[in-house]
Amino acid sequence: MSSRIAVLYLIPIFLFTTLFTSAQADNSTHSGEGTFYGYNGGGNCSYVDPPSNILTAAMNATDYDNSAACGGVIVVTNENTGLSVTVRIDDQCPECAPGDVDLDQDAFAEISELAAGRIPIHWHYIANPVAGNMKLYFKEGSSQWWTAVQVRDHLYPIKSLGYRISGSGADYTILPRKPYNYFLAESGFGTGPYDFRITDFWDQSVEVKGISFQLTTEIDTGTQFPAYNGGGNDDDGDDDSTGDNGSGGDNGGDTGGELPAQTTLNIISSWEGGYCANITITNPNDAPLTWTIEQDIGVTITNIWNAEWSQTGTVLTASGTSWNATLAGGASTEFGFCGNE
Repeated sequence: MSSRIAVLYLIPIFLFTTLFTSAQADNSTHSGEGTFYGYNGGGNCSYVDPPSNILTAAMNATDYDNSAACGGVIVVTNENTGLSVTVRIDDQCPECAPGDVDLDQDAFAEISELAAGRIPIHWHYIANPVAGNMKLYFKEGSSQWWTAVQVRDHLYPIKSLGYRISGSGADYTILPRKPYNYFLAESGFGTGPYDFRITDFWDQSVEVKGISFQLTTEIDTGTQFPAYNGGGNDDDGDDDSTGDNGSGGDNGGDTGGELPAQTTLNIISSWEGGYCANITITNPNDAPLTWTIEQDIGVTITNIWNAEWSQTGTVLTASGTSWNATLAGGASTEFGFCGNE
């Protein structure tokens, strides 16, 4: 049985869309044609095996942007039917026009009969709903004299990666990115361990320190980008403060000068048509925060713990219980849920 998540939405087909021609990953709605191909792993993003927990697609060369789209997650909507599917970008479609997406055959089948062949689509980026912690991966053949490293399982597309020798106090060296989705130092990193600064396309950065060189091994960084709280696309064509990213949400109850709570969703188990996850809530303020979050989770709740909640469609509204409703400055709490499509 497949355990891949195919999140479906019914979207009004009269929705306003914005044609966006820049290759930079963003929160705009893109328009083009959808096609399909048989994906069995590999491809320009250099992911060896097909993922077991999410469907995939190949991005047109313009929006692929020298591998900037790799690992990003998008929602693709068939404008003929209003059906949508969530996919991760694992490959490039060199012959596709700007705005086009070449879906894995299984993903295409979620929103259209295969006999259609080509369909009008619109799509936009969301947070990766199955990201977990970010991983680093040193390419085979890497050494202290020639080093290539890849970022995996990131919440949002990666904009840049810098490195330095741990403890050196040096500035980070920003690495060039190759079309095969590795950041490369032609003369190598030198002997480790290393610190990394990873920046996403929202210009959010995280630092990972003391990473030892481990060849062809996924290195768990123990961290992830925070959910972006600066607005998103909720499929009405307008930017607003409650984005529809599947793994990060905004605090719907904050007012005044408070920063909204930051959220990170971690999948703990999944199956065909559903999953269980924990959501970590963090107060980014110095002052205490009574939190409420709204988040599109793509499923209907069947069980939830450690939170008060309600749900409209696939949008979950959650707040704390008596013991975790108010967080001290910088503090975190966690609640969990299970759900089915």
